[in-house]
Amino acid sequence: MSRFIDIGALEDIPRQGARVVKTAQGCVAVFRTADDRVFAVSDRCPHRGGPLSEGIVHGERVTCPLHNWVFDLNSGEAQGADEGRVQTFATRVEDGRILLDAERLARAA
Repeated sequence: MSRFIDIGALEDIPRQGARVVKTAQGCVAVFRTADDRVFAVSDRCPHRGGPLSEGIVHGERVTCPLHNWVFDLNSGEAQGADEGRVQTFATRVEDGRILLDAERLARAA
């Protein structure tokens, strides 16, 4: 079994946008940056549970739509004065398809 699972085409996510992947362990927000890099993090902000998939993507960061907490999409760490972290998941793009680390996702439970 492959460690990575295909979750859709890169073109399915608008630049600086997101898509939600529902899993048994919870929802994962998959982001596409303006320069076509792809990141995946837990879709729930640790502050008030805001849906990060509805946040604003800027560079390699996303801003929570509820209270403007900013998270680094590489590390999952909150930026600035805010303290917190969201779980990150490895992604890669092959032949225009987004692949998500299924092994890491299974361990997220």
